Formats: sequence, structure tokens, C-alpha cells
Amino acid sequence: MSETTAHLALPFIMAAQAQKHVTHNEALRLLDGIVQLAVLDRDRAAPPASPAEGARHIPGPGATGAWAGWDGSIAYWIDGAWMRILPAPGWLAWIEAEAQLVVCTGSTWLPVVDAMGFIAQAAAVAVAREANGASTGMAVLEETLTGLSGASVDSSIRIPNRAIVLGVSARTITAVLGASSYDCGIAGEPSKFGGSLGVAVGSSNIGVIGPTAFYADTPVRLTANGGAFAGGAVRIAIHYLTCGAPG
Repeated sequence: MSETTAHLALPFIMAAQAQKHVTHNEALRLLDGIVQLAVLDRDRAAPPASPAEGARHIPGPGATGAWAGWDGSIAYWIDGAWMRILPAPGWLAWIEAEAQLVVCTGSTWLPVVDAMGFIAQAAAVAVAREANGASTGMAVLEETLTGLSGASVDSSIRIPNRAIVLGVSARTITAVLGASSYDCGIAGEPSKFGGSLGVAVGSSNIGVIGPTAFYADTPVRLTANGGAFAGGAVRIAIHYLTCGAPG
């Protein structure tokens, strides 16, 4: 018969064992360190000087001191000493410093959204990632351009260098004044994402294009038709893909 449980390695109390409370308490310590796992961080290489009782960390690469050789393990401060807990593939841990859930793959800890392909509610998310950090991502940037004035207005947000743009959408938030319509595009291509767009509140357009790579940070430009802008507000959103190089 094994002396520990199969999955969590909790020690069994053996027949006719003396000081059964020692084994029982050891099992309770392990359960307290593993169940509902939440660690403070996962990038620290050296143990903190004054850890709180029950503090848990995932030591980062090249861990030193009491954590030497513990990279990727769980370091648990209990009864005045560090206890090492070896995670198994599939274990989940909440990283307090990052406010995200990670999963143990057996060789590393990955954000759940990456490991399981979940769609996250975020402005940018990696939909595919390789072991050395190469990634393909999807992203969206929004801005509301207010107090429109003049022949054209450039956005503060930019289409990022090396982004592959799918489109730019627009919605009139406050009635546009001074123009009969407006175009949405970039310098040199004023209607790239839509022409003669409505000036009334609620008018909208989803300006999709064939996926187009940009090789410089590029603002979106609204251009007035039939006059110059004299007020109003338009909300725009840039929809694009990203490519991340390997480390």
C-alpha cells in the first residue's frame, strides 16, 4: 500500500502508527496550501524577507536561496519555513499580482485564455502562441473624436506599425455640424473605410477592407464633405490583427 494519496501526495496514517497527529497535521498543511490555490506572484526569483504565514508564490526562472531549483513549483510559507509543493498538469492557480487564472501544463504555467483558447473580453488578446513567445493576436482600439472642427480631423489612436487592419467602424455620437457628410480613412485615402457617412446621431458604418498591412503608426482621418466641421462627435474603432515575434 502506498504511503501517500495518488494525486495530492497526502500522507496516510498507517496501521499501529505512533504520533498519528503528526501525519494528520501534515496532510492538513498540504491541503491548506493546495486547495483553492491563489499565489501572490510568479516572477519573483528570491524569497521575500518577511513572508506572511500561509503566503504562496510560484518561483520564477533562476530562483535562488531557499527557492533554488524550485522554478515553477509552489513555494508555501508555513510554520516558519518554506514548503515546496510540486504541481501536476491541469492545476489552476489565481495570480493575485496579475489578476488572472493560470494553468499548469507540466512544464510551465500559462494563462487559461492562452492554454484553452478562450475568448477574453479585452482590447487585445493572443489567439495563438508558440513556446518561444511567437503569437498571433486580435485587437481593437476605440476613440471618441469630439468638438470636430476644420476640413479634417485625425485620431489620437493610431493603426499600429505592422498591424494587419480588417476595418475601421464609426458611429456618429453627437450630430455633426458644418458638413453634409464625412469620409473615414487615412491621409491620401480619405474614404478608405467609408465615404459619405451620415451626420445624424446614430448613423454608423462598418468599414471593412481586404486585410491590409500598415508599416507605420497611422491615424484615422475624418474628412468633411460639403463644408468644414463645426461641431459634433464621432466614435471610431480600429479592428486589426497582430504578429508577435518569438523571443
